[in-house]
Amino acid sequence: MRNYTAIVERCTETGLFVGFIPGFQGAHSQGETLDELHKNLQEVIEMLLEDGEPVLEAEFIGTQNIVVA
Repeated sequence: MRNYTAIVERCTETGLFVGFIPGFQGAHSQGETLDELHKNLQEVIEMLLEDGEPVLEAEFIGTQNIVVA
């Protein structure tokens, strides 16, 4: 069992949820709901893993809040 962290945003133009796995080339998808996005990302990752274990180009560390006056 593998565990990946997804970054999720909402497109202001379409209202769709958009997600990607940092450093995992090609691991991105979208969905009308968070559940749909989750399912779509799982399917994309499973498909990409059929080609073998990826060499991740980056590792998700976290987020930071930046305050600008």
